[in-house]
Amino acid sequence: MDKEIIMNMDANMLLSILNMKLRDEFNTLEDLIKSYDLDRELLTNKLSKSGYIYNVKINQFTQK
Repeated sequence: MDKEIIMNMDANMLLSILNMKLRDEFNTLEDLIKSYDLDRELLTNKLSKSGYIYNVKINQFTQK
């Protein structure tokens, strides 16, 4: 995944991809962010505007 593509992606598509990656490949959001060189604040703000927050207990983005 390319950083620019991720940040310009539709929020619902991004949510689906991130949750799949978190479920299948990464133990934490921090691991995913480091792997793709993403800005955590930009990513979480983008999803927050669409009504999603990161739930560390289940390692997934969920509805607020």
